[in-house]
Amino acid sequence: MAYKKGQDRRQRILFPDCIDEYVEADAPVRLFDAFVDNLKMDELGFVRSTPAETGTPGYDPRDLLKLYIYGYFYQVRSSRKLARECKCNVEVMWLLNKLTPDFRTISDFRKDNKKAITKVFKEFNKFCMGLKLFSKSYISIDGSKFKAVNAKDNNLTLSKLDDRIKRLDEHISIYMEELEAYDHEEGRKLSKDELQRKLDVCKERKDRYEGYRDTL
Repeated sequence: MAYKKGQDRRQRILFPDCIDEYVEADAPVRLFDAFVDNLKMDELGFVRSTPAETGTPGYDPRDLLKLYIYGYFYQVRSSRKLARECKCNVEVMWLLNKLTPDFRTISDFRKDNKKAITKVFKEFNKFCMGLKLFSKSYISIDGSKFKAVNAKDNNLTLSKLDDRIKRLDEHISIYMEELEAYDHEEGRKLSKDELQRKLDVCKERKDRYEGYRDTL
């Protein structure tokens, strides 16, 4: 019996599929999208929340914030990895309308809006818990699992809820610190082009020195 075969990835199609069809109706990214679209970015203190009238158009802070909420939810801990998700992950392509910001743009957005992003993460946690959107799952942050609000939690006291929010806030701080640490560490790594340039310089020097030696 033969195996199932997929489509030829090189085959051209007359009518391309709609990317929305690849994202499940209950996918978390749809929640991220709706949540951010209803935020008042200027009141939250985001830099460049209003587009400039002149110059090259920049990225909408809402799009970059959606990417960070995705990264927070799925614990993607570096700007380079988030940039890669924009090109490889269909749900992220949907979330950002196929925008592909580079890692520097993503990193700079976090640096410029650290307080505002942290504030949004906290509001996002409260939003999810308040609407009981994770009734059959867990909120997983930094490897720790916090049981989400469900039918058994109807007797939650204000104290218990405050404790959960406090723990989530602590892990938000940890996540933001890890983002900065990973970006700093990766910033010291050479890119492929930078490495090739250094190799070319070394080769050029080696050839020159060998030429000097041959003339002696």
